[in-house]
Amino acid sequence: MTFESLNLDPAILQALAAAGYTEPTPVQAKAIPAALAGHDLMVSAPTGTGKTAAFVLPALMRLAQPAKKAGRGPRMLVLTPTRELALQVTAAAEKYSRFLRRISTGTVLGGMPYPKQRHLLQQPLDILVATPGRLIDFIEQGAVDFSRLELLVLDEADRMLDMGFIKPVERIAGATPAARQTLLFSATLDGGIATLAKRLLRNPQLIQVAATQARHDQIEQRLHYVDDGSHKHRLLDHLLRDAAINQALVFTATKRGADRLAGKLTDIGHAAAALHGNMNQSQRNRTLARMRSGAVRVLVATDVAARGIDVASITHVINYDLPKVAEDYVHRIGRTGRAGASGIAISFAAPDDAQQLKQIERYTGRQIARHVIAGMEPKPHSHSRVSAPAAQRRGGGGGPRWSGTRSFGRMR
Repeated sequence: MTFESLNLDPAILQALAAAGYTEPTPVQAKAIPAALAGHDLMVSAPTGTGKTAAFVLPALMRLAQPAKKAGRGPRMLVLTPTRELALQVTAAAEKYSRFLRRISTGTVLGGMPYPKQRHLLQQPLDILVATPGRLIDFIEQGAVDFSRLELLVLDEADRMLDMGFIKPVERIAGATPAARQTLLFSATLDGGIATLAKRLLRNPQLIQVAATQARHDQIEQRLHYVDDGSHKHRLLDHLLRDAAINQALVFTATKRGADRLAGKLTDIGHAAAALHGNMNQSQRNRTLARMRSGAVRVLVATDVAARGIDVASITHVINYDLPKVAEDYVHRIGRTGRAGASGIAISFAAPDDAQQLKQIERYTGRQIARHVIAGMEPKPHSHSRVSAPAAQRRGGGGGPRWSGTRSFGRMR
């Protein structure tokens, strides 16, 4: 199948060709025709499968036609859980609409000045991409006109559910016309997502692409057992000195932990920076710009901040702290191995992480290969689950042999 076979506007095809895209991904091939037919959709697709284009492209076909109702309010609203994802969706919409006339796109999100965004909402707008919290603020101020809204997209609805945004999402949806078309994209479609869909969608078509167990075949997954924080610090330092790492995304459990770890890595010579929700949007944008320019080689981030990051040069993802929710593991490692490239995901597991590790391996349907670096082995009694074959696998991280002369110092 080609994009031409989907009967897209020639201007959209021109933009796709300019971006180097010739064939739709499976989720695009299924979702685009259904969306063009006007159906509400429930779409389950993992990250990195092209889901943004799956809703942006058919939306642009609708927006290329004159609006049915006059006004300045948006014709399309995309809700995303994080600021980074909102900016990513906005960039995609601008890229695919570059050869179309009169398509205007705007972003409303937290961490940015209110006056500029209020002015944006007063302008004629076709596509509005927003995070729920900031959009609710403007709705309460009476600053948003949804009277001519035709299309509502809920992107990464599962993450919005996890972050407690479902009531704001329902409130926003309630402020939009009942006759709108609604597209819901999520990694999973069960539990709370199914309940949300029943309330907001009308006779939706169900589209599921790539079961969880089939994800990330292009990503080599490794596990290193660690005895304690000191052992973990030394192991991370060793791994990051591997010249094979172009850029690494390191996940921590807390914002404070991200700041602290980034600072310690910088102190011992790594080009590192932190990214988390306590940073305002300008700070986050600058950090990501430094990452994309190569000035930052190691980005230490929390789950929420890293959602939506799409940096093709990330070759390694390191779970410094295992995620509390097994599904987050899949989202984390999906930050590498993008667009068909290969990647490596490395996870650390302390003795008290046994239950989280078990849940992750049950969720993904595979055991993560155990690796041990000579000279940095965990204590035999610390991890009784290490099998003999796994314990014999050496040198998983590459790089220089640890000599014990480099230290992170005390962590406070």
